[in-house]
Amino acid sequence: MGERTEVYFVFMNFDPEYERLRNDRSKEGMEELDTYLSNKHDQLLEKLLPPNSYRKKSSLAIVDGFSVEITKHQAAILRSAKEVRVVEKNQEFA
Repeated sequence: MGERTEVYFVFMNFDPEYERLRNDRSKEGMEELDTYLSNKHDQLLEKLLPPNSYRKKSSLAIVDGFSVEITKHQAAILRSAKEVRVVEKNQEFA
């Protein structure tokens, strides 16, 4: 059996396109932002991690980040990517 996966939050570095889209508060603007971020986050994961080795849970438009189920080793790979600002393990609160 492989390494145990856990949920991590990945926060991206400053992205002028994200900032531009985020300033458009219309319904279309919000949909465009969601699509842009989802694609951007998917592309980052596809570029860095083997297919089917992770499970992206959601993109977070409010902070340009996403949650993903990955191993500790995969978290280290994402941490070293130039596009990524922070990778944090989800802390479960009892």
